[in-house]
Amino acid sequence: MSTLAAIKSKIIDFSEIRNLVSIWKSEGKGIVFTNGCFDVLHYGHASYLSEAKDLGDKMIIGLNSDSSVRRLKGETRPVNGQLERATLLAALSFVDAVVIFEEDTPERLIKTIHPDVLVKGGDYTIETIVGADFVQSYGGIVKTIPLVENFSTTKILKRL
Repeated sequence: MSTLAAIKSKIIDFSEIRNLVSIWKSEGKGIVFTNGCFDVLHYGHASYLSEAKDLGDKMIIGLNSDSSVRRLKGETRPVNGQLERATLLAALSFVDAVVIFEEDTPERLIKTIHPDVLVKGGDYTIETIVGADFVQSYGGIVKTIPLVENFSTTKILKRL
C-alpha cells in the first residue's frame, strides 16, 4: 500500500466508525474524540491534537463537512475542501481516524462512538461542549486543552 493510500485509509465513513471503535474497545484501547473544521491546519492544531492523543490510545477526529463549515463560518469558508482537510489530518501520525459529519455539531457522531475522552480547545468550557453530558453519563471524561496563543485560522486568513 502506498503512503498516500495508507493515509486515506484513516478517513472512515460515518457508517463504518462504530465497527472500528468496537474492535479497538475489544482490544482494551481508550478512545479519544475531538472535532472541528480544521480549515487551515496550523501549529495550534498540531499542538492541541497531539495533547489530546496523549489522553488515550486511539484518536478520532470528527471533521465538519464543507456544507457544515459554510453554515458555521460563512459562504467564503472553508478555504480547503473536506477531503483535503481530512487527508491532512489523517497524515498526522497520531491520528487514527477522521470522520466527516454533515451536521452543525458532532452530537450524533459522539453518540455513535461513545468516546472514553471528549476533548475541545480552551475556548470552550465543559458546559458548552456538545456531547459533554452524554459522555459524562457513562463515566467518560471531558477535557479542555489550552489554546496556543496567536494561532487561529481566522487570524491567519486576516493576514492574507
